[in-house]
Amino acid sequence: MKVIDMHCDTILELLNHPEKGLFQNDLSIDIQKMKKGDYLLQNFALFTDQKALSIPEKQTMRLMDVFWKEIEKNKDYIAPVLCYEDIEKNEKASKISALLTLEDGGVVFNDLSMLRNYYRLGVRMIALTWNYPNGIGYPNFSLDDFTDYKQASSLQQIDTIHGLTDFGIQYIREMERLGMIIDVSHLNDAGFYDVLKYTTKPFVASHSNARSICPVARNLSDDMIRVMHARGGVMGINFCGDFLEEHTMPNGPSRIEAMVRHILYIKEIAGIDCIGLGTDFDGIHSDLEIPDASCMNKLAHALSEHGFTQEEIEKIFYKNVLRVYKEVLK
Repeated sequence: MKVIDMHCDTILELLNHPEKGLFQNDLSIDIQKMKKGDYLLQNFALFTDQKALSIPEKQTMRLMDVFWKEIEKNKDYIAPVLCYEDIEKNEKASKISALLTLEDGGVVFNDLSMLRNYYRLGVRMIALTWNYPNGIGYPNFSLDDFTDYKQASSLQQIDTIHGLTDFGIQYIREMERLGMIIDVSHLNDAGFYDVLKYTTKPFVASHSNARSICPVARNLSDDMIRVMHARGGVMGINFCGDFLEEHTMPNGPSRIEAMVRHILYIKEIAGIDCIGLGTDFDGIHSDLEIPDASCMNKLAHALSEHGFTQEEIEKIFYKNVLRVYKEVLK
């Protein structure tokens, strides 16, 4: 079963642990594990914590350097995606595709020329915010308000008031013009509906689940799921235990049965065509029933046992995301 995963934080781990490499490591994502898991494409996020760094853009450039060094070092096995045709070309060459993303699109000094330069450097998807307000918009809950967001009641706080900034509206319109995929994971509800209002193409929630099943603000409401489906977008099932089901303690276990509950619910309220995968591998600290990229067949098996057809499982695992990439990427 081919796999497309819309989100991982492996590049940050490689930056923080330079002794490790992408070919083989003790993380959830490496080339060997992806080959075993029959990966078609992996999104690699460049995550920058803007409040932890005096010049966060400098960190983003370091992360980008790690990404491109690893791509060059492992060019016989993995290749970048700059346009949709690259995915087809890489598959024919028996190479895994790597799509570069930003997690927190605010690393641009509120300057659209910086956004265009990220495009020139290979970025093809951007999560507009992380867990802080930035020049683009706002999250539902902000780490400005507390030190450990997993222990905060603000996890349930929904922001329907603060939409995208004027710059944020310009930003998403420029992304759409360039052929970059807009990612609304971490964005607040008001910002989500502004993306819907000011764009025309499909967008994604790369690593978000259903709020009705697990009531945290990082997940999507029923209406958000339905309108994303109507636009042709896709949401990636996040393997983080705290976004799959409620736990008494933070970093709760990540269980396949909980993933299946979300998928069944999303299919019921919106349909199968808006469901994809966004594991958040190497960025989560749960006890993982699916520990790494080599074990994705466990989820496929569970879905089959719950009555999903082969075609439906293929849509979830790669076909739905591939459809969006084909429509948006240039």
